Amino acid sequence: MKVDNRAMTVRRLKIYAGAQGYVYQYYFVGKRAALADDPEAPAAEFIFDVTSDRKLTFAVSVFLPENPLAEWSAAHGRPLNDAEQYAAVKLRLFRAFDELEDVQAHGRRLTINAALLEETLASLGVD
Repeated sequence: MKVDNRAMTVRRLKIYAGAQGYVYQYYFVGKRAALADDPEAPAAEFIFDVTSDRKLTFAVSVFLPENPLAEWSAAHGRPLNDAEQYAAVKLRLFRAFDELEDVQAHGRRLTINAALLEETLASLGVD
Protein backbone atom coordinates (compact mmCIF):
# COMPACT_ATOMS: atom_id res chain seq x y z
CA MET A 1 0.00 0.00 0.00
CA LYS A 2 1.42 3.37 -1.03
CA VAL A 3 0.83 6.37 1.27
CA ASP A 4 0.85 9.87 -0.17
CA ASN A 5 1.78 12.32 2.60
CA ARG A 6 2.77 15.32 0.47
CA ALA A 7 -0.32 17.26 1.59
CA MET A 8 0.38 16.60 5.26
CA THR A 9 1.11 19.77 7.21
CA VAL A 10 3.92 19.70 9.73
CA ARG A 11 3.39 22.24 12.48
CA ARG A 12 6.42 23.93 14.00
CA LEU A 13 5.87 24.12 17.74
CA LYS A 14 7.55 27.26 19.09
CA ILE A 15 8.24 28.45 22.61
CA TYR A 16 7.99 31.92 24.17
CA ALA A 17 8.79 32.81 27.78
CA GLY A 18 6.39 35.59 28.77
CA ALA A 19 7.13 38.36 31.26
CA GLN A 20 4.37 37.05 33.56
CA GLY A 21 6.43 33.90 34.20
CA TYR A 22 4.57 31.53 31.90
CA VAL A 23 6.30 29.60 29.15
CA TYR A 24 3.99 29.32 26.16
CA GLN A 25 4.09 26.79 23.40
CA TYR A 26 2.31 27.84 20.24
CA TYR A 27 2.02 27.19 16.55
CA PHE A 28 0.49 29.03 13.65
CA VAL A 29 -2.70 27.37 12.43
CA GLY A 30 -3.60 29.66 9.55
CA LYS A 31 -4.92 32.91 8.19
CA ARG A 32 -8.39 33.69 6.89
CA ALA A 33 -10.68 36.61 6.30
CA ALA A 34 -12.61 37.46 9.45
CA LEU A 35 -16.21 36.31 9.30
CA ALA A 36 -18.53 38.96 7.91
CA ASP A 37 -20.49 39.26 11.18
CA ASP A 38 -17.35 39.53 13.33
CA PRO A 39 -16.96 42.93 15.06
CA GLU A 40 -13.39 43.19 13.72
CA ALA A 41 -14.42 42.68 10.07
CA PRO A 42 -13.18 43.54 7.58
CA ALA A 43 -9.91 42.07 8.79
CA ALA A 44 -7.48 39.22 8.38
CA GLU A 45 -7.68 36.71 11.23
CA PHE A 46 -4.46 34.90 12.15
CA ILE A 47 -5.08 31.84 14.30
CA PHE A 48 -2.60 30.27 16.71
CA ASP A 49 -2.96 27.26 18.98
CA VAL A 50 -1.43 28.03 22.38
CA THR A 51 -0.72 26.19 25.61
CA SER A 52 0.98 27.26 28.81
CA ASP A 53 0.71 23.95 30.64
CA ARG A 54 0.97 21.31 27.86
CA LYS A 55 -2.41 19.95 28.96
CA LEU A 56 -4.92 22.39 27.51
CA THR A 57 -4.50 23.95 24.09
CA PHE A 58 -6.66 26.89 23.10
CA ALA A 59 -6.99 29.06 20.01
CA VAL A 60 -5.90 32.70 19.96
CA SER A 61 -7.04 34.91 17.08
CA VAL A 62 -5.10 38.03 16.17
CA PHE A 63 -7.09 40.38 13.96
CA LEU A 64 -5.37 42.74 11.54
CA PRO A 65 -8.15 45.07 10.32
CA GLU A 66 -8.05 46.66 6.88
CA ASN A 67 -8.12 50.26 8.20
CA PRO A 68 -4.76 50.11 10.04
CA LEU A 69 -3.23 48.40 6.99
CA ALA A 70 -4.54 51.13 4.69
CA GLU A 71 -3.30 53.86 7.04
CA TRP A 72 0.16 52.30 7.20
CA SER A 73 0.29 51.90 3.42
CA ALA A 74 -0.73 55.53 2.87
CA ALA A 75 1.87 56.79 5.33
CA HIS A 76 4.70 54.68 3.91
CA GLY A 77 3.81 54.62 0.23
CA ARG A 78 3.58 50.86 -0.10
CA PRO A 79 1.51 47.95 1.16
CA LEU A 80 2.78 45.52 3.76
CA ASN A 81 3.77 42.16 2.36
CA ASP A 82 2.58 38.90 3.92
CA ALA A 83 5.78 38.37 5.94
CA GLU A 84 5.55 41.88 7.43
CA GLN A 85 1.91 41.36 8.35
CA TYR A 86 2.74 38.03 10.00
CA ALA A 87 5.61 39.65 11.93
CA ALA A 88 3.28 42.35 13.30
CA VAL A 89 0.70 39.73 14.26
CA LYS A 90 3.27 37.53 15.98
CA LEU A 91 4.62 40.46 17.99
CA ARG A 92 1.03 41.27 19.04
CA LEU A 93 0.73 37.69 20.29
CA PHE A 94 4.01 38.04 22.21
CA ARG A 95 2.79 41.29 23.75
CA ALA A 96 -0.26 39.44 25.09
CA PHE A 97 2.01 36.73 26.49
CA ASP A 98 4.04 39.43 28.26
CA GLU A 99 1.19 41.61 29.52
CA LEU A 100 -1.74 39.31 30.32
CA GLU A 101 -1.81 37.24 33.47
CA ASP A 102 -4.30 34.79 31.94
CA VAL A 103 -4.13 34.67 28.14
CA GLN A 104 -6.72 31.92 27.95
CA ALA A 105 -9.31 34.01 29.81
CA HIS A 106 -8.45 37.48 28.52
CA GLY A 107 -6.41 37.13 25.34
CA ARG A 108 -8.25 34.86 22.96
CA ARG A 109 -9.15 37.76 20.63
CA LEU A 110 -6.38 40.27 20.00
CA THR A 111 -6.50 43.23 17.63
CA ILE A 112 -3.87 45.43 16.06
CA ASN A 113 -4.82 49.10 15.74
CA ALA A 114 -2.99 51.68 13.63
CA ALA A 115 -0.77 52.97 16.45
CA LEU A 116 0.25 49.47 17.51
CA LEU A 117 0.94 48.47 13.90
CA GLU A 118 3.19 51.50 13.42
CA GLU A 119 5.00 50.89 16.72
CA THR A 120 5.48 47.19 16.08
CA LEU A 121 6.81 47.59 12.56
CA ALA A 122 9.10 50.46 13.59
CA SER A 123 10.61 48.19 16.26
CA LEU A 124 11.48 45.75 13.47
CA GLY A 125 12.92 48.47 11.24
CA VAL A 126 10.17 48.10 8.66
CA ASP A 127 9.55 51.33 6.78
